[in-house]
Amino acid sequence: MTFTQNFTAVGDNLALSAIVALIPILYFFWALAIKRMKGHIAGLSTLAIALLVAIIAYKMPAGMAFMSATQGAVYGILPIGWIIITSVFLYKLTVKTGQFDIIRNSVLSITEDRRLQALLVAFSFGAFLEGAAGFGAPVAISAALLVGLGFNPLYAAGLCLIANTAPVAFGAIGIPIIAVEGPTGVPAIEISKMVGRQLPFLSVFIPFYLVFIMTGFKKSMEVLPAILVSGVTFALTQYLTSNFIGPELPDILSALVSLFALAIFLKFWKPKNIFRFAAEQELAASSTAKKLQSKQEHYSGGQIIKAWSPFLVLTGIISVWGIPTIKLALTGHYEGTNAILKAINSIGHALTFMPEVPLLNNKILNSAGAPIPAVYKLEVLGAAGTAILIACIITKFIVGISWKNWAITFGETLNELKYPVITIGSVVGFAYVTNASGMSTTLGMSLAKTGSVLFPFFSPFLGWLGVFITGSDTSANLLFGNLQKITATSIGMDPVLAIAANSSGGVTGKMISPQSIAVACAAVGLAGKESELFRFTVKHSFILVILVGIMTFLQSHVLTFMIP
Repeated sequence: MTFTQNFTAVGDNLALSAIVALIPILYFFWALAIKRMKGHIAGLSTLAIALLVAIIAYKMPAGMAFMSATQGAVYGILPIGWIIITSVFLYKLTVKTGQFDIIRNSVLSITEDRRLQALLVAFSFGAFLEGAAGFGAPVAISAALLVGLGFNPLYAAGLCLIANTAPVAFGAIGIPIIAVEGPTGVPAIEISKMVGRQLPFLSVFIPFYLVFIMTGFKKSMEVLPAILVSGVTFALTQYLTSNFIGPELPDILSALVSLFALAIFLKFWKPKNIFRFAAEQELAASSTAKKLQSKQEHYSGGQIIKAWSPFLVLTGIISVWGIPTIKLALTGHYEGTNAILKAINSIGHALTFMPEVPLLNNKILNSAGAPIPAVYKLEVLGAAGTAILIACIITKFIVGISWKNWAITFGETLNELKYPVITIGSVVGFAYVTNASGMSTTLGMSLAKTGSVLFPFFSPFLGWLGVFITGSDTSANLLFGNLQKITATSIGMDPVLAIAANSSGGVTGKMISPQSIAVACAAVGLAGKESELFRFTVKHSFILVILVGIMTFLQSHVLTFMIP
């Protein structure tokens, strides 16, 4: 049995088909934004509705529809879920062994100026956490940290949500970029390059924007040298790593470079006036600040390096995993003569599984009548999550934790992330069903009616909407990545630019997503006041997504040389 995709399946009418295809997406929006369902419940119920629409409205055989969902779910677990589990595990190891306290103190004791603390903690340190762990940890930890320093809770949460704009597209070891390769077929490195030619402009702007929100233009100019050091070093590193290494490391390396560059700069440069909020001027001579400084003096340089070393090891291993030749060996595709790589290739080949998806492989025909292959792609050794797990094993010896506690911590991580992994699996399953049935193509064809001139401007708004709904740039890319590709191809826009715009636009929706708002409020003790935080961030979200829309428009029509 075969199934031929029909993009006008409902009443042989594109507009009517598009309305029906929107049903699962609109339901997902309602479930999360209005009904406030838990993520895994919303994801599973949306998948169920997508299956019904595919089977009933699009006439897709039930067996094929369900198997396409399993293909997406498997991809959601490996590599995506595996990356999240191991990333959070590494972070928890540093927390449980007390090394994270040293990391925190090494950041916080550098300056007493609130503007500079916001740059160090909300921008650089938050970006580092986004790259290393992601998944709500950056905003929760950095916001709580600022509150501990004396920031107003609402202010702290809002600033950290806005600062999180810069790193989200590459968050948690490149998951958003890696994930969208599956449903679109566009290599992750190409998407990484394009995102790396958009976000650095925001990354330069965000540090100034943060300080401007805090203090206004005049006081922002007082620390302009520090703002430039923070933003330019971050943006330059983000560009270089995303274009020449891959999507896994831009956040970690950019954050570290920005963090250390600003910390070193502040040893030689100080603002003329130390800025503190009006309500806490007396904090200058308070015991809190003095205790913080005295505690920091207790740690030697060696202790600080040791505390940071798990993430330095992670950076090194991920870098090795991303080298193309080694990547081929890790996935069992190396054909060279190097003895070491041949040995790795043997292991990688044994740990790479590519079984056909039953009832689905080459059973779906596209509009041109060509069969679409469908396999479960399981590259165990080559997965970035496996590289992170190796860093976790090395970290066990660095921090001196016992194997028993190491295993207990891993079990705790699995338990904490069981629902998020279910959410990701169901959302990826939903994405695969919409792609296999032809629903996403229907929506793409409808969007193409907006015309080739304006669509590049509105392309980032799809990502913005996706992240607002799902709370995740990864999920937004999986939901709309293929739609962006199809629409761009149909109107003559470069599909790599459209997919990248989805990810870049998505980062501006993170600060207003219900999940992010809830996490931030919980972290700073503002549970129940989510609407206040939403009002704080929503105008900034609109401003930033419009900037990304203008940037994408220019890159599509004027600055075409920026497209890889």
